[in-house]
Amino acid sequence: MRPSVVGQHAGTFCRGVVPFNESLPMQPQKKFQIVFSLVMGAMMVFIMTFVITAVNVGFSPDFLHRWATAFGIAYVVAVPVIFFVAPLARKITGRLLGMPV
Repeated sequence: MRPSVVGQHAGTFCRGVVPFNESLPMQPQKKFQIVFSLVMGAMMVFIMTFVITAVNVGFSPDFLHRWATAFGIAYVVAVPVIFFVAPLARKITGRLLGMPV
């Protein structure tokens, strides 16, 4: 059985590897969803961790360090959650309001 030829690079055949410039471009909707998750995550986590850190420890001398630590942890969690949950939230909202999704 002969391996399939996927792409051509500098005149030679590459087996099983698609050169970067020949790979499929990311669909605009998927790109939007990724960027939206990053931006929304940053905005929400920035505000929420600031408020929660201020409530829990006040504006103590180590406030910025505690806030930055909380932000880092929360951002890593929030972005994937937003990426996967936002489409579901849009569908639920559309159904609640009787709008097509």
